[in-house]
Amino acid sequence: MPHILVRRPSPRLAEGELTHLHRQPVDTDLAVRQWHGYVAAFADRGWRVIEVEPADQHPDGVFVEDTVVMAGKLAVLTCPGAPSRRGEVASMAAAVAALGLPVGRITEPGHLDGGDVLKVGTTVYVGRSARTDEEGIRQLRELVEPDGLRVVAVPVSKVLHLKSGVTALPDGTVIGYEPLVDDPSVFGTFLPVPEEHGTAVVVLDEKTVLMSAGAPRSRELFAGRGFAVVAVPISEFEKLEGCVTCLSVRIRG
Repeated sequence: MPHILVRRPSPRLAEGELTHLHRQPVDTDLAVRQWHGYVAAFADRGWRVIEVEPADQHPDGVFVEDTVVMAGKLAVLTCPGAPSRRGEVASMAAAVAALGLPVGRITEPGHLDGGDVLKVGTTVYVGRSARTDEEGIRQLRELVEPDGLRVVAVPVSKVLHLKSGVTALPDGTVIGYEPLVDDPSVFGTFLPVPEEHGTAVVVLDEKTVLMSAGAPRSRELFAGRGFAVVAVPISEFEKLEGCVTCLSVRIRG
């Protein structure tokens, strides 16, 4: 059974870090309802949902993807680029330890956010961004390449994280909104999407993806390629540079 790790939104969600967007009012009550809908989309399709310990003192704690990278069964605990987020890692460490997963760590002076890591087959694209640096990428490469994974560093300057600009469909096609992608040519197969919020999908199974309800034309594009699409509203998280990938850590198999 596949698992997801999630964390409830902090009451301080609206104070979250912003890099590329102007701050907008965030409806925290609506965000909580949207979070429950997001979690339900996984539970309804047979995923086991595991809640990480709340971190109400951390406004960005709901974006659990940034604190750990799954490379097969190896859980790589990160060292987030934003100092305000580094306190989120301890509770994630406890969660992966409870699952009995082998663990690696990114340590200072290296920094790496999980949102900068996109796995496509045996290739691991890592965004060189405002949050992930060369030393963080070097340490990740050292941890995962012995297991047959190839790390490819790619530039990210137009969005917060690599996966704010690109993700991948179940068939390995990388998708992205071209104005937000530094260099589409680095990816083996690239499919432009028509909307900014259409860049992010989570693969639920080989035929189904989860995405934002805020990108109806992209949803039609994916459906036209033969994929079932589950669309969920996540507007309050998108105001904070979040997307559907950020809100969970997926552990398959």
